[in-house]
Amino acid sequence: MRKFVFVTGGVMSGIGKGITTASLAMLLSRIGYSVTIIKIDPYLNVDAGTMNPYMHGEVFVTEDGGETDLDLGHYERFLHKSLKRYNNITTGKIYGSVIEKERKGEYLGQTVQIIPHITDEIKNRILEVSNNDGSDITFIEIGGTVGDIESLPFLEAARQMMIDYGKENVSYVHTAYLPVLQTTGEIKTKPLQHSVNELRRIGIQPDMIVGRSSVPIPREIKKKISLFTSVPEAGIISAHDVNIVYEVPLLMKEQGASKFLAEKLDLPYKEPYMEDWVEFVDKLKRAEKTVTIAMVGKYTSLHDSYLSIKEALIHASALIHKKPVLKWIEATDIEEGKIKLEDSFSNVDGAVVLPGFGRRGSEGKIAAIRYIRENNIPMLGICFGLQLSVVEFARNVLGLREANSTELDPSTPYPVITLLEEQKGIDKLGGTMRLGSYPIILEKGTKAYSIYGKEEILERHRHRYEVNPDYIEKLAEAGLTFSGWSKNGKRVEIIEYNANRFFFATQFHPEFRSRPLFPSPPFLEFLKASSRTSS
Repeated sequence: MRKFVFVTGGVMSGIGKGITTASLAMLLSRIGYSVTIIKIDPYLNVDAGTMNPYMHGEVFVTEDGGETDLDLGHYERFLHKSLKRYNNITTGKIYGSVIEKERKGEYLGQTVQIIPHITDEIKNRILEVSNNDGSDITFIEIGGTVGDIESLPFLEAARQMMIDYGKENVSYVHTAYLPVLQTTGEIKTKPLQHSVNELRRIGIQPDMIVGRSSVPIPREIKKKISLFTSVPEAGIISAHDVNIVYEVPLLMKEQGASKFLAEKLDLPYKEPYMEDWVEFVDKLKRAEKTVTIAMVGKYTSLHDSYLSIKEALIHASALIHKKPVLKWIEATDIEEGKIKLEDSFSNVDGAVVLPGFGRRGSEGKIAAIRYIRENNIPMLGICFGLQLSVVEFARNVLGLREANSTELDPSTPYPVITLLEEQKGIDKLGGTMRLGSYPIILEKGTKAYSIYGKEEILERHRHRYEVNPDYIEKLAEAGLTFSGWSKNGKRVEIIEYNANRFFFATQFHPEFRSRPLFPSPPFLEFLKASSRTSS
């Protein structure tokens, strides 16, 4: 019998349900069980693809081209496992499927209702993921909070799963916030108690409670929580703030969370193998020297807009024994003259030109790329960062002053970046970009080949525009190297400018495949190059 663990949240969102879910799933996978994770997002969007990053953080892209919630990135990094688009379930997907079935007459004249039709569809989706992945244990994180009206059908489906599969096969973990009063230093439990009461009202009694707090939860508070929630004290886990997010599984293991959950699910238990993870965390903790990286983007006021890139830099930093210090530079501020380039890039060891879409901030990024190139600052450009690097090079090296991307200026006389041929005529925005993993062929003798050490690689994509093939020869004659191509040899995937120490840009998103124990090769080489400037 397969096992199911539902993770819910109370009082407020954004308190770390994703990390909690990923950590518990990781611990059970390190015992030896096959584990998968589902993220349920109660919004009506079909996926996260059309959302502004300020609304929902980054859009994480799966191998099969799913545009998903950023928590799937946490899951993949902690489990070291690639997930699929079906690992992200949304209200939009559920209702869309039910309505389509109703139109086909599959409900045989029934009155279609939330219960049982919507809840049955939710349960069927969960079972489908579990079956497809062949997992022993499926973790399901339900987004939002217990009190949200849009979450109710998913919580009801979770409640029914206990009836369908038995209490030894279904478990509920509740993550709740424990505020600390600044004036007295007292940890307050009432918000947690209220969220558990709301969960009980729905019909769910949590088996484990993960308390999110700025400080460790002392035993007397755990005993109090246990008394008011009917959860055994051994099932009250302190998830207090830590400097390194990858410490959380170790923190939970120390408190017996994996043993408690395995016993609840009637699973044989042995201690999870965590030695390599401990070594990784220790490397991050021991790093005394720093390397300062400029992060040039247009959504810099919400750092989660670039979450996977931040994590990829951390993964790579463990191998160079230096802590990355990120200096966020808003491209719009450069564009509007609010900040000076020489001030922004002073005392910077390297720069990442971040992905994004649209006209706002694009000229600021182009100005930043020129400054980076002319001052020989190590640079890694990603997606839009590659495209604008080509625009900058065409303008300031090739001399095509009005060069641009047709996304930004449809009437540019020098369209060095243009719409993908297969994108022409598409009238829908959701899920229509070039998405997911594609093979890339690397030119021997290039930096790209030396970075990856092989001729063919696989990386994930999310874009509509590309380098215009009509300008490749001219750009190459001016000194730009095209070192990575799509498998048919027609689409540019990587550019280099070898007059600089490290000037490397990818059309793909290498951050999505970076793992704590296996960092992304471009990020590692970029940090090595940047580290040499800071040593």
